[in-house]
Amino acid sequence: MKAEREVILTARGLKKIEEELEQLRTVHRKRVADRIRESMHFGEMGENSEFEDAKNEQAFVEGRIEELRQILAMARVIDNEEVLTDSVGIGSVVKVRDLETLDEWEWHIVGTVEADPAENRISNESPVGKALMNRKVGDVAVVEIPAGVAKYEILGIRK
Repeated sequence: MKAEREVILTARGLKKIEEELEQLRTVHRKRVADRIRESMHFGEMGENSEFEDAKNEQAFVEGRIEELRQILAMARVIDNEEVLTDSVGIGSVVKVRDLETLDEWEWHIVGTVEADPAENRISNESPVGKALMNRKVGDVAVVEIPAGVAKYEILGIRK
């Protein structure tokens, strides 16, 4: 049996997972069941690509439902009071400056399940996230990236 590990979520991440689970259980399951029922009219099961496609979608939906249930079973939600502002931790919003390009970014440090780089939500387990964890304003985090080494000065930390 695989060792279970705690999944750390922000309140926003918990809500997003619960909403996705509800959507899958109520809307997607019904839609897939309808597709399976309708596809039975397209011919014999062994030669019916619509039926096979619907069954594959059903397997995906059921797998994702189980994955979300497991995440929720292992979840620990970070209370806003736990979010640090004196050093970087999960839940912190960190403003950094790239010391080479002088570009500035704000990244929200989240658990792996919530990471979404397109929304500037980076995992505490990513290379950048690891380098920023437990650092304070004024510290420089050094991160190995494919192009070499990046150095980020921490300009601010907030909730």
